[in-house]
Amino acid sequence: MVCRDIPVRAWFATLALGVFGLVAVGMLMQHMLRLAPCPLCIFQRLLYLVIGAIALMGWLLPMLRHLWAGLVALLGLGGVAVAGYQTWMQAFPELATECGYSEPNLIERLVDWLGMQWPGLFMATGFCTSREWEFLGLSMANWSLLVFAGIVGYAVCLMRHRA
Repeated sequence: MVCRDIPVRAWFATLALGVFGLVAVGMLMQHMLRLAPCPLCIFQRLLYLVIGAIALMGWLLPMLRHLWAGLVALLGLGGVAVAGYQTWMQAFPELATECGYSEPNLIERLVDWLGMQWPGLFMATGFCTSREWEFLGLSMANWSLLVFAGIVGYAVCLMRHRA
């Protein structure tokens, strides 16, 4: 079967399941390994959830696939920026202004508010420069950067997909 023979709805469903699965695995790891997510980690979690919700909209309304794919691409680029910034913070902690030590920015205020509403999902308790977990030499922020870049590529493929 050629990729273009796969229905657009299946591509969106796969994306939604993938990002919701990533959030579930991240939360499971957080609790099992007692990891302390930072405000940037929680914001990335929020971006994954919003991307998943948009992917569900793409599954429900595939005739608007360019809109949904464009939104996914924009959010994915935002995720690349946030994960890239956190990757930089972890690589050069002496140059970074740590989350929580200065006046809260918009992301930190949003994460704080969400943490008060749904603490189990959005409570930020860690530091952005810490590398509590690594796999193959990459931190969770590094992996998230790669995943967001993959999501952007996936969205571009969705925009180019012929219905």
